[in-house]
Amino acid sequence: MSSQRILIFIPTYNESGNVERMVRELTSLHLAADLLFLDDNSPDGTGALLEKLASETPRMSVIHRKGKEGIGSAHQEGIRWAYDGGYDVLVTLDCDFTHDPRDIPVMLKALKGHAVTVGSRYMERGSLPGWNFMRRCLTILGHFLTTVLLKLPQDASGAFRAYDLKAVRRELFSLVTSASYPFFFESLFVLVRNGMSINEIPIILPARTYGHSKLTPREALRGGMYLLRLWLESLAHPERFRIGRKIDAVLDNAQAMDWDAYWSKKHNAGALIYEIIAAIYRKVFIRPSLERALKENFSNGALILHAGCGSGQADVNLHAIYNITAIDISMAALELYSRNNPEANRVEQVDIFHLPYGAGTFDGVFNLGVMEHFNESQIKLLLSEFRRVLKPGGRLVLFWPHAKASSVLVLKFVHWFMRAVLRKETLLHPDEVTLMSGRKMAAVMCDSMNFKLLRYQFGLSDMYVQVVVVAEKL
Repeated sequence: MSSQRILIFIPTYNESGNVERMVRELTSLHLAADLLFLDDNSPDGTGALLEKLASETPRMSVIHRKGKEGIGSAHQEGIRWAYDGGYDVLVTLDCDFTHDPRDIPVMLKALKGHAVTVGSRYMERGSLPGWNFMRRCLTILGHFLTTVLLKLPQDASGAFRAYDLKAVRRELFSLVTSASYPFFFESLFVLVRNGMSINEIPIILPARTYGHSKLTPREALRGGMYLLRLWLESLAHPERFRIGRKIDAVLDNAQAMDWDAYWSKKHNAGALIYEIIAAIYRKVFIRPSLERALKENFSNGALILHAGCGSGQADVNLHAIYNITAIDISMAALELYSRNNPEANRVEQVDIFHLPYGAGTFDGVFNLGVMEHFNESQIKLLLSEFRRVLKPGGRLVLFWPHAKASSVLVLKFVHWFMRAVLRKETLLHPDEVTLMSGRKMAAVMCDSMNFKLLRYQFGLSDMYVQVVVVAEKL
């Protein structure tokens, strides 16, 4: 590690009793590392003391913020500084000597071959000396919950870490939203979800040398609630925690922004539960139904357009079989799609009313839950564009909710309950303007647009939700 550029980052708040000793012990390690302290305007004079130490200590810098903005946001600031400065390795630790600076060389050695090393208080007995019973119980409970809910066996809530910045993509930290203590388990969760290798070293974590723990019971409760929310989000939208390919924005109009707002919105607890149920439904019913419909109508390697792809949770198994171009007007949806479908051939921002593809480009066009959001004249425009880009004999596969679908009835009840009982105006799903009324509607629609209706299916296989319409270009 000696040939690498190393940054050691320490956030502070009311650490005037610790910073001088911390600087002394860090410099005594002779690591040829730069030191970066970040102070949140400590009322005990920590910031002024840090400035004095920086004037006396080579390779030491200090960031001052106007006030307490959260330990998570402090670490994000340190991470940005490290990437901007071109460092190879970032080490983070607390300033209260619950993390022993003498463990840093061990941590750096353990980083070899891994993206991150964390100091773990759970690898050896007797690692929490001086901790009172309540704090010990809260810590053990937190570790149990991150292990069970987030599948993180490491010490996920500690700040003592080393990052190999050459192995960890900078964009990963943009997926971490917490500005407070949950930053630690959320960031580790994101790193693991993106295939980063995590190593651990055992550490002893004594009680604070001076002062009291900054993790108050209120912060602990907030952290527990955030952990639960994180778990629910991972069930409903696992793509939220992954990075995808870069997608160029080529459109800028009101419709794109409206759909961006939908795909980017934060969900409350009730909406998250709905999203979890919807995600399970997509995986258990829609995904196999879609795979079956495409298998029946297209040969391997077929060029297929997914027109209005959304987040693409149902597409994940298709890319090994077909050559799929996924399009949507919403950049937020496309980013989710690329995270769910890293093997997709093409993911592009396109207005599905004006397809930028030549006549006869595709063997097939399909979408799921798109057509119902438009009125009759708009649907005709869509079908005209789909027909244009299809090859002669090309096929159209549409999953279109029925007017009497079980999901329609459930959504109506849930929206009524949220408005009338919970007094919340939460829209769980975009307005469904034109629902499928029956086979006659599908047949008339196909005839009017020069398609031959090949299949109309509405039944128990998907719990009476989606009508599957398959039509062939005449």
